[in-house]
Amino acid sequence: MSRNTRIALVFGGFITAIAAAFYPILFYPLAHEEEYKKAQKVNRAGINQADIQPVGVKVWSDPYKPVDK
Repeated sequence: MSRNTRIALVFGGFITAIAAAFYPILFYPLAHEEEYKKAQKVNRAGINQADIQPVGVKVWSDPYKPVDK
């Protein structure tokens, strides 16, 4: 195997590893938005957000809702 081929395989493997690490963090949640909305609804049921937030901190909001400008 030539040196250039070996370098290309190592570099390609590194890029593949980075992409594989970022998929579940960034791309899966964006592709399965409804699933995450349902999970948050279940997880936050019965919680009064204002009681557990520190003073002066914004109350939780839907991370999938577009921000109004």
